[in-house]
Amino acid sequence: MKLWRIVPLPLLLLALSTSMAPAQAEVAPKRTLVELRKEGGFAGLMDRVIVYGNGCARFSRRTGPTIDKCLTAKEKRKLRGHLRHLKIGRSQRAPQGADFIKFTLAYGKRRASVYDLPATWQPVVRELDKAMEKYWAPD
Repeated sequence: MKLWRIVPLPLLLLALSTSMAPAQAEVAPKRTLVELRKEGGFAGLMDRVIVYGNGCARFSRRTGPTIDKCLTAKEKRKLRGHLRHLKIGRSQRAPQGADFIKFTLAYGKRRASVYDLPATWQPVVRELDKAMEKYWAPD
């Protein structure tokens, strides 16, 4: 058998195996900076914003696609400024009635759900809502 027929097969296998390793190494878990969920109401609201440590975010709603976008430097700076003053506190009990929106905020190792936004939550929720309106668009 001729040598030119035998040599390409091992070289091809070697090239494939080395080209696959870096692709698997690049997949690393993302560190979540802050997460906001808005759920409830008669309309069945189910919005979710996750901002990762690198400044990119994932936006999703009950209807429509999930969108991945990166925040601008100004948006990241404002959000981090508001997060410095954030106090998560304790979760609130669900109020009597049906048309209430539950806000769940996770930051650091803390998570709480409220129905009335505390003062320190308001700027954070406002910034995340602005980002949701800017970057999330239905099909």
